[in-house]
Amino acid sequence: MKRPDLYPELGRKIIKNTVNRGNAFKGKEKTNSWAAERAVSQKEAISKLFGLEMNGFRSEYREALANAEQKERECPVKMGGPGALELIYYACEFTNAQNVVETGVAYGWSSLASLLSLVKRNGILYSSDMPYLADDGDQYVGYVVPENLKSNWKLFRFADKESLPKIFADHQVFDVLHYDSDKSYNGRMWAYSELYKHLRKGGVFISDDIGDNSAYQDFCEKNNIETIVVEYEGKYIGVFIK
Repeated sequence: MKRPDLYPELGRKIIKNTVNRGNAFKGKEKTNSWAAERAVSQKEAISKLFGLEMNGFRSEYREALANAEQKERECPVKMGGPGALELIYYACEFTNAQNVVETGVAYGWSSLASLLSLVKRNGILYSSDMPYLADDGDQYVGYVVPENLKSNWKLFRFADKESLPKIFADHQVFDVLHYDSDKSYNGRMWAYSELYKHLRKGGVFISDDIGDNSAYQDFCEKNNIETIVVEYEGKYIGVFIK
């Protein structure tokens, strides 16, 4: 009731969880088999795609990561964990990123990884995140991002279908795209197409949790995209250079 600008997403969620409920896991078995056959480690992917070694990230940012871990432990609301931080960071380093867009923030781990690279070039991270409506969780989105990095961060607090047009109105072309929001097949296919249009040639596209359904595989095959699949903590991440 307090956020009428979120009503369109409420309507979409009702349809997604009733009429289109079966689409959430469409093609899951097919894609998990496909992903397992080609999966490599995060380290291998960074070396193969970017020609970089990932050994220095944890040591160079030891203090920042330790502070973020402490913030996560203190947070009264439980959200998603860190994910493949090195993949995101080195994608930004490889592209000398000035502008990055991500969907899905939660604690802000992926945001932190992008910002640690972007701040070197005074770049901007544009983030789309659907507000948390329960447990007063909205105020904790991006909780692990330190204050000194927030001047390089623009956070749009809407669902992707409202956030992304606002982001693209602010900036048109991006160096790195990181998708980690709507997990449904239809939601992914819509967002992948929109994001891909705004990725520069030579830019990096990353999508988390591609094993949930076949949207990522189908999108890559439809657009003749050569992709790498990363296995990380039992899940699959898709990544390619445009």
